[in-house]
Amino acid sequence: MIEALTSERFAGVAHGFFTRRGGVSEGVYRSLNGGVGSNDDRDRVAENRRRMAAHLGVDHLLIAYQIHSADALVVDEPFPANARPRCDGLVTKTRGIGLGVTGADCGIVLLADIEAQVIATAHAGWKGALGGILEATLVEMEKLGARRQAIAAVLGPTIGPKSYEVGEEFFERFVGVARDYADFFAPAARAGHFRFDLPGFIGARLLKAGIGRFEDLGIDTYADEERCFSYRRSVHRNEPDYGRLVAAIALA
Repeated sequence: MIEALTSERFAGVAHGFFTRRGGVSEGVYRSLNGGVGSNDDRDRVAENRRRMAAHLGVDHLLIAYQIHSADALVVDEPFPANARPRCDGLVTKTRGIGLGVTGADCGIVLLADIEAQVIATAHAGWKGALGGILEATLVEMEKLGARRQAIAAVLGPTIGPKSYEVGEEFFERFVGVARDYADFFAPAARAGHFRFDLPGFIGARLLKAGIGRFEDLGIDTYADEERCFSYRRSVHRNEPDYGRLVAAIALA
């Protein structure tokens, strides 16, 4: 049985923040690996995604070719698996289409204006969040009739500040954009290093953009090995590869 976390913010809308439990993958990908960008067996990844789509009650689960950009796209029909759009936000109001987003430390965000029946996903790593992917996704939602004040956004499993150590150049890149971004950094034990609060940064950007509600599930991908894949954890362990978590939403 696959495991999917849900939020009361999306009551009445099919959605799930899928953990790594309940799939068919093996080894470092055990078991619900949704990442076609991994080196996992393609048939196993396809079966994992099929199970996620079935959980949502849809035939098509659309996930973009994520590139850490600030580009979002409206979709109203399924696209082929071999022709995925290169972007980091997907938006629709078409029923029967599931939208998904993958991550393994980056922020995976689901958004919905339930009244307007507009849904979206956003892949928000530090680069995309700093570059504006969240705001770009909101703009595309508005084009379909969503109102910012009516939009709820929920952040799924993401690397937490206790696990996300960065160097001084990283810190300077953020404060070079806005001095108050220093608020999302705390000194680390190592000199010249910081702990970066990516979930806090994502939430602040969304609320500043004017959405009505934001929720962080509060799950640290690095620390919660039982439920989460983590790119950074795999690097620290010198593992050959890593799986990807999927969050998905649908107007089923």
